[in-house]
Amino acid sequence: MTSATLLTPARPAAGPGDRHPGPAARAAEYVRVLAVLDTAVLAVAILAGYVGRFGEQQALGSEIPYAVVAPGLLLVWLVSLRAMRCYDDRVLGYGADEYRRVSAASLRLAGGIAVVGYIADVGVSRGFLAISFAAGTLGLEVARFVARKRLHRARYRGAGWSRKVLVVGDTAHVLELVHTLHREPYAGYHVVGACIPDALLAPVPQRLGDVPVVGSFRGIPEAATAIGADTVAVTASGELTATRLRRLGWQLEGSGVDLVVAPALTDVAGPRIHTRPVAGLPLIHVEAPEFRGGRKLVKALVDRSLSLVALLLLLPALVMIALAVKLDSRGPVLFRQVRVGQGGREFGVYKFRTMVVNADALLADLTACNETDGLMFKMRDDPRVTRVGRLLRKWSLDELPQLANVLLGQMSLVGPRPPLPTEVARYEGDVARRLLVKPGMTGLWQVSGRSDLSWEDGIRLDLYYVENWSLAADLTILWKTFGAVLRGRGAY
Repeated sequence: MTSATLLTPARPAAGPGDRHPGPAARAAEYVRVLAVLDTAVLAVAILAGYVGRFGEQQALGSEIPYAVVAPGLLLVWLVSLRAMRCYDDRVLGYGADEYRRVSAASLRLAGGIAVVGYIADVGVSRGFLAISFAAGTLGLEVARFVARKRLHRARYRGAGWSRKVLVVGDTAHVLELVHTLHREPYAGYHVVGACIPDALLAPVPQRLGDVPVVGSFRGIPEAATAIGADTVAVTASGELTATRLRRLGWQLEGSGVDLVVAPALTDVAGPRIHTRPVAGLPLIHVEAPEFRGGRKLVKALVDRSLSLVALLLLLPALVMIALAVKLDSRGPVLFRQVRVGQGGREFGVYKFRTMVVNADALLADLTACNETDGLMFKMRDDPRVTRVGRLLRKWSLDELPQLANVLLGQMSLVGPRPPLPTEVARYEGDVARRLLVKPGMTGLWQVSGRSDLSWEDGIRLDLYYVENWSLAADLTILWKTFGAVLRGRGAY
């Protein structure tokens, strides 16, 4: 064998006797399940539209044969989902793009039917269509969310639901990519080996973290075959020139192994990235983050509208919580604390009081008990927290008064965690970019573990949101917040 001899194979190559089908077969199976699920959801939605409009009575006397219209609408809706690539396995199971495509397919179809119906003067009941599309769009989103959660659990367990990845590149870039993929296993990429430059190979088997080094750049296809990888992820390396990378693509043709190029640019969401072929080069154009403009105005309007509705609906619960806080310990019901908002402007954030009145005075004696790194103070069994306060913190009920801050325009429903002035005074480097947007009641930090996260991971998530926010992502985070609150993970 050449110098590409494998140093330490991670696992034998996949064969016909494997217990589980490969990721390609699993992906096809998942797409079939989604198609059946979508069909069932749309059938129920269209039936609900018919019953909701006409009740138990049939649409007698109508010139419109709903027995034909309903199946036709179902078929056209499924075609619309297919046309919008809602079954593309590259967007399934991760990110907000799947939800955006499903909503876009439904809304475009609804708009198209409305226009065609008006032009052709077809008297299909608007109530029937309105109920069908409202129920169908919501049902599709919920069904996709449930299916995604099941997919994530399957990927955590393994069993062939994740792609087996061979990472190729310089040591530092390989370690960075491996860390990124390990951080989010539900994305469906499981690293099984690495190939590094010849000069870095040791005479004995070696590892990069928990990933075995299985070869050099001169034997990448052989290494992928030996460890059963179905994806080769190439990251930055001075030795991997454009010519060598093109030849690697040729060598992988017909092998069933996908080639993925991971640029050094990280933490940039898909909508900001556009590939432009120029002189045979796939140049990646990265749009600047959007911190103002029409979408920001819409976000502010949605924030204030939802916060007002939430305050009105939760008013009885707020009164009950305030009464419990008052009866549990002496002191005010609400706790007002100065935080730093967008542009470094300070404001008073409101919470239900969960600590004793002199909590700030006792902090100095507890500094040594801090259980987090970075600039925040967190302690699981903080003696300053009251009995009612522990319950409120567990379910994040102490933060409900912040809806008033959102209504006043000082905060957003979704955004980075609002920092203290003492934290901001010690910001270094890129951390200050958190202040480019309004802080939020919830955010990526909360749905990803809250206080269980390290300072570095919390900042990374906040900066990712600042750079890549969108209304669709906000709605996804709000939906995930309910699950995070119910689980109570990291709430202390």
